[in-house]
Amino acid sequence: MMDDARAYELATRAQRAWLCQGAPLQLVWRSENIVFATLHGSGAKLALRLHRPGYQSPAAIACELAFCARLADAGVSVVEPLPAASGAWIAQVGGLTVSCLRWISGRPMGEAGAPLAGSAVLERAEDLGTLLAQLHNAADAGACPAPFARAPWDGEALLGPAPRLGPFWENPTLAPEESLLLQQAREKAAFLVPQATDYGPIHADVLRSNVMVENDRLRLLDFDDCGPGFRLYELASVLIQSWGDPNLPEQARRLVRGYRAARALPDDQLALLPLFLALRGFASAGWVVSRAPQDHARQRGYAERAVALARMVLEDAAPWKDLQ
Repeated sequence: MMDDARAYELATRAQRAWLCQGAPLQLVWRSENIVFATLHGSGAKLALRLHRPGYQSPAAIACELAFCARLADAGVSVVEPLPAASGAWIAQVGGLTVSCLRWISGRPMGEAGAPLAGSAVLERAEDLGTLLAQLHNAADAGACPAPFARAPWDGEALLGPAPRLGPFWENPTLAPEESLLLQQAREKAAFLVPQATDYGPIHADVLRSNVMVENDRLRLLDFDDCGPGFRLYELASVLIQSWGDPNLPEQARRLVRGYRAARALPDDQLALLPLFLALRGFASAGWVVSRAPQDHARQRGYAERAVALARMVLEDAAPWKDLQ
């Protein structure tokens, strides 16, 4: 992992591409990418991102930023990228891809593990559903760059022999019988997924921390995983962090109500939402393997959630009674 001193050195060099050399730099976020706060020559506050190597190609990152810019131009409340002085969306510094976004003030909608009761996650679920519907509408109406140089979230990426986020049935914390259960659910899910009909550009990672509340307006950020995918997977990414919370059914109802206010979601498609909730949980159980030590609580927690979701798929069950 890059240490702070090296990150500051690269960020300082990257400032030149946006003509803000000499402006203050503050390290504000370390996750998949490293994010600094800085100032543009115009005085506008920026988020300067050092993209993690090996995850997305420079072309894919430039495509992500072009997509965000088009969505913003279409009136969708998303993060707004700022091109470099060269006009390009990205710059290369020390072997890393760098980009800049206009700063979003406010606070995240919520954090993982926090109860839904009394939270913005529950209170604003309907608004978030509408925002996602607007994103999908705008993408279908021409906001998506062509070609859309982004990896897909299709059946193969989620359930194939080499899923994008890792073979979840091989999570090292699983007992043999749990691994077998996941493989059985995977086979059944692969049979059911083709029933989903709405497929197109999605954000793909609408976690609570990726939705900002800014002056009472929701704004979506972190399009690092965007690509072609099932729109039901998008809705599932909103709900997965609420697994086990007694208010999950109400969150889902409000999310769907807001989505349907702006975009069609037929009943036969809505019936597949529990399946896609499971697919998101499966993907997380694969993703966490390379992100946390085997004895870390999150590693086993994601595995246990995946097992519970696998049972749900195999039993044709759902975590709610009715979303109509």
